[in-house]
Amino acid sequence: QVQLVESGGGVVQAGGSLRLSCAASGRTLSNDSMGWFRQAPGKEREFVGYIIWSSRSTDVEDSVKGRFTVCRDIAKNTVYLQMNSLKPEVTAVYSCRARWLISRATAKRWNEYAYWGQGTQVTVSS
Repeated sequence: QVQLVESGGGVVQAGGSLRLSCAASGRTLSNDSMGWFRQAPGKEREFVGYIIWSSRSTDVEDSVKGRFTVCRDIAKNTVYLQMNSLKPEVTAVYSCRARWLISRATAKRWNEYAYWGQGTQVTVSS
């Protein structure tokens, strides 16, 4: 079992930055994929980014490339989503998910994950 707790959300003006954290407990992450997803009111949950824990391989959704990055801290068993140059359209609840050994293609699908946190609200004002 893995428990995930997100933090770092808040209200920020357009152009600002936020760093979201997702702390894992229950076991040490190793061959997991850690994904970030977001859901805005009335919209489907969508992929934001992922990291393959063991290889540090990452990918982010095309619209946030160059602005969002995913990284991890092994010692803290924590994954981060660094978000720069924020725009109002990224306002949503952001959540992280974890699953042991899934492919890179599968890592973009929120319903393939086994564990997830409660989410953290990100609001970008114009």
